[in-house]
Amino acid sequence: MRSTSPRLLPLFAIASAMAFALIAASCARSIEARTEFVIGTLCRIDLQDQGSDAAYREIFARLRSIEEAMSANKDGTELDAVNRAAGIAPVAVGADMMAVAVKAVRYAELTDGAFDPTVGPLVKLWNIGTPEARVPSAEEIAAALKLIGWRDLVVDEKAGTLFLKKPGMRLDFGAIAKGYAADAVAEILARRRIKRAVVDLGGNVLVYGKKKDGSPWRVGVQDPSGLRGSHIGIVRIEAKTLVTSGVYERFFEEDGRRYHHILSTRDGYPVSNGLISVTIVADKSVDADALSTSAFALGWEKGKALVESIPGAEAIFVWDDLTVRATPGIKKDFALSDERYRIVD
Repeated sequence: MRSTSPRLLPLFAIASAMAFALIAASCARSIEARTEFVIGTLCRIDLQDQGSDAAYREIFARLRSIEEAMSANKDGTELDAVNRAAGIAPVAVGADMMAVAVKAVRYAELTDGAFDPTVGPLVKLWNIGTPEARVPSAEEIAAALKLIGWRDLVVDEKAGTLFLKKPGMRLDFGAIAKGYAADAVAEILARRRIKRAVVDLGGNVLVYGKKKDGSPWRVGVQDPSGLRGSHIGIVRIEAKTLVTSGVYERFFEEDGRRYHHILSTRDGYPVSNGLISVTIVADKSVDADALSTSAFALGWEKGKALVESIPGAEAIFVWDDLTVRATPGIKKDFALSDERYRIVD
């Protein structure tokens, strides 16, 4: 027997569904929050100060422009053009694509390839999150792994071009682009001098400014073994972003085994290290997005070391035995709310 998770557009990795009610504190606002389907997920923007139709229009237009550049599943995007020209010629890209590529290469280097933006052939092979999801043969996986290697992505900032050296290589920014999009929204908020807002891009949560009463925002950490919207605990944060990567996000089951979407660039299969989720709290959402995948793939020791090397970043690791570990800087601001879980040192 085989079952799949509900169909999700695999444009960007669908991050954890936060219990939004925990963070959207009620307060007087000039205009209600807005929700639209863009960048492959439901995006909810709640401008709690100086909201306007013009502000919402600008924000969602910005998100659509990022989608049009970086979608791995649309023809005619910049990313599609780079993939089609693999092994042939460099392709000129815009500022958004270049910024994401530069950041992605940085994390590929920091993780020795555990995070790799050229993972596209493997993602396409498994197709997790779509009705076509399947377990590939060992031969297919071996062939895909030969096309993965961030060092074969040439990023020429001066020329404004990206080039994949080998035919068949594919970029996939699914583990970083949504974080970049959240930061782009924050830039609009700053320029418009909006004092407080909550940005939820399919579970990638960014809280901007301070709550009206001065208290910290309270964000629920998704329960990786429960229903979407359920949470294992609450994190109190101010002017931060929170992103979770976990085995529940996109998956399918075959012959009683679950195959999730976080794929190992070492062996080509879903990462299997006992972790079921990693939540990152950071200053920048692009870092939180990349770190959540990176730390999951690296595991506790190396993942913790990586997170602690990034200024302002903290992490919460959850295992399949329902134990939880956190980096020192977040412990005082994180409290469990589900008695099945327990925090260990």
